[in-house]
Amino acid sequence: MKAYVFPGQGAQFIGMGKNLYENSSIAKELFEQANQELGFRITDIMFSGTDDQLKQTKVTQPAIFLHSVILAKSIGDSFTPDMVAGHSLGEFSALVANNCLNFVDALKLVHSRALAMQKACEAKPSTMAAILGLEDQVVENICNETEGIVVAANYNCPGQLVISGEIEAINNACDALTEAGARRALVLPVGGAFHSPLMQPAKYELEEAIKSTTFNTPSCPVYQNVTASAVTEPTEIKNNLIAQLTAPVKWTQTMQQMISDGASEVIESGPGKVLQGLFKKIDRRFPTSSAAIEL
Repeated sequence: MKAYVFPGQGAQFIGMGKNLYENSSIAKELFEQANQELGFRITDIMFSGTDDQLKQTKVTQPAIFLHSVILAKSIGDSFTPDMVAGHSLGEFSALVANNCLNFVDALKLVHSRALAMQKACEAKPSTMAAILGLEDQVVENICNETEGIVVAANYNCPGQLVISGEIEAINNACDALTEAGARRALVLPVGGAFHSPLMQPAKYELEEAIKSTTFNTPSCPVYQNVTASAVTEPTEIKNNLIAQLTAPVKWTQTMQQMISDGASEVIESGPGKVLQGLFKKIDRRFPTSSAAIEL
């Protein structure tokens, strides 16, 4: 069974999507449609902008979404997923891939999500940190014992968990985690505390947008971040997508469940190879590839 997976924020790079735009008429048409919908030429930033321009949340999120979805759509008839999943933002790409959302509606939701998250980041200084080399339970316990808001946010793979919260709480937790034996406790260059209670204002904004958007019955299951299990019911998909903003991304559990449910190969559609690398951490023999190779 083919599992298609879609990356989240952090996978972006200058030049992403340029080759697709120049060599695929379908891709060019969709990129131009996106420029029109967004009200600015995001392709100019993606193809030849600066890193500072691209790393703004309001640009990064739609840029990664566009690259991921347009790459999948450019594959043509050979794009036949049996299951899909996306890491955080990538969940929106996955929902276009399995026909739960149409391209324009999903782009509008991603844009709304990015603006709401950027606003929440600016309202309360906060950050995230990657913790390497500790059991999840140890990280969770230290977060619970640390004063202030700090929570487990991204279960990326065994031995790699990202925490999220207030700056002081993150710094204190990193010190305690280092003392507990973490191989690394690295504060990340991000603008805010994604997948934490500090995203609650963004959650309220996105909830209204999601509830007013049509979600269709998907053509194959989506393994959602909040549940790490296969979901096909549109209302449940909506609720999980809303909950995702303040809940942890259970990516380790998602990968394990997809493999358990019969995934025989994983194909990553989007910039970079981060998700392929995470699957290899589960089982280094597991077959992975990039959708770009299929073009």
